[in-house]
Amino acid sequence: MLDVLPLFPLSSVLLPGGHLPLHVFEPRYRQLVEDLVGESLPDRRFGVVAIRQGWEVGEDNVDSMYDVGCSALLDQVRALPGNRYDVSAAGERRFRLLQIDRDTAPYLIAHVQWLPDTEPADDSPARREHLTTAARAAHQRYHATGLRGGNRELPDADAAELSYLLADDCVLTVEDRQDLLAETDPLVRLRNVRRLLLREAEFLRELRAVPAPLAEFTQGTSVN
Repeated sequence: MLDVLPLFPLSSVLLPGGHLPLHVFEPRYRQLVEDLVGESLPDRRFGVVAIRQGWEVGEDNVDSMYDVGCSALLDQVRALPGNRYDVSAAGERRFRLLQIDRDTAPYLIAHVQWLPDTEPADDSPARREHLTTAARAAHQRYHATGLRGGNRELPDADAAELSYLLADDCVLTVEDRQDLLAETDPLVRLRNVRRLLLREAEFLRELRAVPAPLAEFTQGTSVN
């Protein structure tokens, strides 16, 4: 199924179900917000695509955008002095970029194809339960480090939704989040989220357990 979405390229990855706060100040994106609010664009919906690291955010760098993004539904809009806006939106569905239109509007408009999950290659109730339990345990282990807050309970969710909830509650690189967004097998995505949570938990434990000695910062310096 094909659709048309205005695009908002960002240096971060929006996941389905995720919360997206934005401070909008560039003229082209101020126009996008005004078109969404004024219903020149239907359903207050736009597409978010991440920019590859090392590139500047902007529609002039079309080749720098990943080809899988996430639609966002505009929620709250607060007008600020200087024709700026603070807005929030919620992540909805994944899409694949097919064609970019640079000419119709000041912002990019894309022809997209919606990207639903596929049927897992190796599926069974027992495997789903095992992966769900293991992923939730990894999430608790991540928060048990104390550096990201205490234990946090997440709502009941199926494997597909849970994978995004867990990923959105963890600090991950753009590349990690993009790989999760592009993965269409929900069980593979959940397994990958578990692996990332365990990796990040280990990093956090090492950071807390081995602080840099103060002497390393003061040695060789003098106070005038």
